[in-house]
Amino acid sequence: MNYREQSLKKHAEWKGKIETVCRVPVGSREDLSLAYTPGVAEPCLAIHADVEKSFDLTRRWNTVPVITDGTAVLGLGDIGPEAGMPVMEGKCALFKAYGGVDAYPLCIKSKDPEEIIRTIKLLSGSFGGINLEDISAPRCFEIETRLKAELDIPVFHDDQHGTAIVVAAALTNALKLAEKAICDIKIVVNGAGAAGISIAKFLLAMGAKNIIMCDKFGIIVKGDESLNSAHREISLVTNLGGLKGTLADAMKGADVFIGVSAPHVVSTEMVKSMAEKPIIFTMANPVPEIDPALAKEAGAYIVGTGSSQYPNQINNVLVFPGLFRGALDVRARTINTQMMIAAAKGIASYVSPDQLSREYILPYAYDKGAHDCVAKAVAQAAIDSGVSKLYSK
Repeated sequence: MNYREQSLKKHAEWKGKIETVCRVPVGSREDLSLAYTPGVAEPCLAIHADVEKSFDLTRRWNTVPVITDGTAVLGLGDIGPEAGMPVMEGKCALFKAYGGVDAYPLCIKSKDPEEIIRTIKLLSGSFGGINLEDISAPRCFEIETRLKAELDIPVFHDDQHGTAIVVAAALTNALKLAEKAICDIKIVVNGAGAAGISIAKFLLAMGAKNIIMCDKFGIIVKGDESLNSAHREISLVTNLGGLKGTLADAMKGADVFIGVSAPHVVSTEMVKSMAEKPIIFTMANPVPEIDPALAKEAGAYIVGTGSSQYPNQINNVLVFPGLFRGALDVRARTINTQMMIAAAKGIASYVSPDQLSREYILPYAYDKGAHDCVAKAVAQAAIDSGVSKLYSK
């Protein structure tokens, strides 16, 4: 099937993937008096007296915007906020289907971080959490960092952390099969944008010790004056041996390759140069860094991609519905590292030892049980780490 052509036809038929559904009866005078005026004045006054009651007396507790400026939409780049709407609507549909979360697309017509931050802050009283999406680096780092510091509801940039979490889950199970420990392996991450940098930071939090970051110019090395601020920061905690050179140089002896970069940048010779039982995650979409069949022919032990066409799809759809479900259920103030680690472990643990194989290291994205598992793990981690407004450990 030509999914692109069929999808365009379907979008014309659907005319949108989400809609508003009324949750209360409004078919009589009594119904209107309760749901609207005059009765509605009472919950308004209750919230005026205590703004936290907005979570109890409105749908705010279950509501999340999917916010973009349209500057990094899928692999399409800066196509604008309106052109990003189909993706944001799709994400909202997945929030509802897999997490029961009411999500709404908000596409902001600005590339100014200050304007975006101010806009989200002004709207934040309507929502229980904030999901940032498809905002280009390095602006996305500043936007998320500022909002996390200035809001008391969860703020999550899915391109960064959702990708990092699902990669960590996939790597956890791949390493079980390869009989390797994360603290002992050499990991190469190619693509030093929002996703790549977040993956590296998160794997370090998961126990990795030896990570080498690469971008289109080669290995990122501490002290390189041409690095931007985000690259300078990540250079302080990766490539501690100061290796210089190309991606091919980085991959020699590596146990794991993680690609969030561009098509066809990895050759079979690079795969052959890796350590025993190499793990290859090629997540460039729609065309991966190396064709999975070629990677296997070159000796890859486990291959994962970002595509549903192949086994081991590494897709952040496994993350955000359950992550927000768990955070909203306990009214978390933030989404912290403990909660993200819990999400990664929850995803990995959902694949039982009997199921785990080189062709099945992650649950399928449409498995509702996997999302429920993530939600429970995240909720408990929020309580244990002291960020739940409703429960204490």
